[in-house]
Amino acid sequence: MTYKALYKSWQDNPDAFWMKIAENVDWFEKPSKALFDEKAPLYEWFVDGKTNTCWNAVDRHVKAGRGDQTAIIYDSPITQTKQKISYADLQTRVASLAGALRNKGVEKGDRVLIYMPMVPETIEAMLACARLGAIHSVVFGGFASNELAVRIDDAQPKCIIAASCGIEPGRVVHYKPLLDNALGLAAQQPEFCVILQREQEVAKLEEGRDEDWHEFQYGVAPADCVPVEGNHPAYILYTSGTTGQPKGVVRATGGHLVALNWTMKNIYDVDSGDIFWAASDVGWVVGHSYICYAPLIHGNTTVVFEGKPVGTPDAGTFWRMIEEYKIKCLFTAPTAFRAIKREDPKGEEVEKYDLSSLKSLFLAGERADPDTIEWAQSQLNVPVIDHWWQTETGYAIAANPMGIEKLPVKIGSPAVPMPGYDVQILDEGGHPLPAGKLGAIAIKLPLPPGTLPTLWNAEDRFKSSYLQQFPGFYETGDAGLVDEDGYLYIMARTDDVINVAGHRLSTGAMEEVLAAHPDVAECAVIGVTDALKGQLPLGFLCLNSGVHRDHADVVAEVIKLVREKIGPVAAFKLAVVVNRLPKTRSGKILRGTMVKIADNKAFKAPATIDDPAILDEIKAALQSLGYANN
Repeated sequence: MTYKALYKSWQDNPDAFWMKIAENVDWFEKPSKALFDEKAPLYEWFVDGKTNTCWNAVDRHVKAGRGDQTAIIYDSPITQTKQKISYADLQTRVASLAGALRNKGVEKGDRVLIYMPMVPETIEAMLACARLGAIHSVVFGGFASNELAVRIDDAQPKCIIAASCGIEPGRVVHYKPLLDNALGLAAQQPEFCVILQREQEVAKLEEGRDEDWHEFQYGVAPADCVPVEGNHPAYILYTSGTTGQPKGVVRATGGHLVALNWTMKNIYDVDSGDIFWAASDVGWVVGHSYICYAPLIHGNTTVVFEGKPVGTPDAGTFWRMIEEYKIKCLFTAPTAFRAIKREDPKGEEVEKYDLSSLKSLFLAGERADPDTIEWAQSQLNVPVIDHWWQTETGYAIAANPMGIEKLPVKIGSPAVPMPGYDVQILDEGGHPLPAGKLGAIAIKLPLPPGTLPTLWNAEDRFKSSYLQQFPGFYETGDAGLVDEDGYLYIMARTDDVINVAGHRLSTGAMEEVLAAHPDVAECAVIGVTDALKGQLPLGFLCLNSGVHRDHADVVAEVIKLVREKIGPVAAFKLAVVVNRLPKTRSGKILRGTMVKIADNKAFKAPATIDDPAILDEIKAALQSLGYANN
C-alpha cells in the first residue's frame, strides 16, 4: 500500500482503520469501537476494551516462545558496565518488583513517581507500575528539588522509586539528597520510597520510609498483570508550561499500545527481533515511547545507554554501539549529531567502525537543520529522516513512513502527516492558508489514539492551552507551512516567528543559512526589540572544533550569506560567536529565555536547563552588542 492510499483509508473510515490496527495488540476484552466522542472536545479511544501494557510489552513475547530473545541491552561507558536482559528475565524482574509494590499497597490508579538514571531498573520500574495498573510519573534523574517537589504535589504519589545517584562524565549526581530536600518542600508525602543503591554512592536510608530495592522484593510473591480500561492512564509526563507550573500530560493505555506498536514497522521499518536504539533519556517523551514502550511492545531489542554522544570517551561512541550491537535503526536528537560533528567534522571516527547493520537514522526533538542532515547522510550513507512530534502527541505527527513507502527526502521537512493527523496551516484568525504560506500549525480534532486526552487534574488548563486559540483544532504552538506536495515544514515555535518592519520571518530559515557556513557547528537566531523595525534578528554562532579564525570575519560572512539567501528584508546585521548555547537536557535551545535577557525582561531559568551558568555567557555576549544592559 502506498502512503497516499494508507492515509486515504484512514480518512475514509477512521474507526475501521484504528480497530484493524488494534488487532495487533492483546486485549483481555476487545473494544467495541475505536473513538468515544461523548465528552468532546475531550476525545477518548478504546474505552470499553480491557488490556495491560506490561502484558503486551513483556509477557506475550514470553508466551509466544521468544523468552530467550534479548529485550534490553544496557551499555554504560561511564561506569564500564554492559548487560543483556532477555524477555524471560525481564518478566521475572518486573513481576517481582510489581509484587513487592502490591505487597506495600500499590494498586490500580495509584501514582508512583520514578526518579532514576539510565539503568535497566528504570524500565523495570515503569513496567512494574503498568503491570499493576498504577500510573507512573518519571522525572528526569537529577532534577532540582523544588521542581521535583512541584511534581510530587501535583501527582500525589503513593510511592517514589529512586536511585542513590546518577553518574555523569567526571561527576556523581547525588539523587537521594535531592529527593530528601524535595520531600521537605512538598506538601504531599509518599507512603514509602524504594531506593536502588548504586555502588558509586550508597545513600543513607530513612528508617520507616525508605526501602532498599533488593531487600524490598525478597520473599514476596510475583504479581500478575491487572486488566485496565482502554482510557485508564498509563502515565503522567510533566512538560514545562509557560506559567512556570508544569503541565502533566496524560497518556491513556489503549491508544498508547495501539499507536506505538503501529509506528515501529510503519514509520521506523523495524521487524520483531531487530535492534532499535533511541539515544535519549527515559525522563523525556522519546524515552517513554521509544526506549521503554514501543520497542518492547513490538518485540524489538531496545538499548539503554548511560553516556553522551561525545566525551564517553569520544565522538565515536555512537558508531561503536552500532557496530557492537548490530543496531538497525538509530533515533536521536539533531543536537547529538551537531555535538559529534563539532568534535569530528571530517568524520574520522566514523571510518573506524563497521556500520553495515544501520539502515536508517531518525532525528526529532527540535528542528533538524539541513547542514546536520547533509553531514549525517554523507557520513552514514543511510536515509536520514527528520520527523516531528511533541510530548503531547507521544509519537510522530509527520514523518517519512519508511515501512510503508520510502518517500523522497526533502531536506528541511519532516515529510508528511501520519494517519490520524489532519494537519492544517492557519492564519491568526483561524483561516486555512494556501501552500507555501507561513502560519500556525494546527491539527483538526480529534487527535489520534496515543495522544494526550487531557492534562492531569487540569481539564480547564488543557482546553485553554491547546483548544481555545482555534476552536475545533489542537494548537501545536509551532509555525510552518505546507508545500505543493503536502510536505510539512516546521519553521519555528509560534513565539519564534519575528516581525521585522511588518514582515513575518522565520528564525528557523535564518538558522538554516547560518548552519550552512563551513565553520559553524551550531547556531540560534532570536528576535530582539528594535525601536524602528519592531524586532531585529540576532544570531549566536558556535564554531567547529579546530576553527581559529577571527570571529569578526565569520560574523561578516554569515551576515552576507543571510542577505544573499533570504534578502535585505531579513535585516540580519547582528551576530556573535559563543562557546555554547543554553539548552534543556533534551537538547532544545532556550531561545525564549535568550530573548528576555536581550530585552532586559525578568526571566526564570527553566528547571530543565542543562547548565544555568551558560546564561551569564549569553548575557555577556549580548552586552558586547549593546543589549542586556540593565
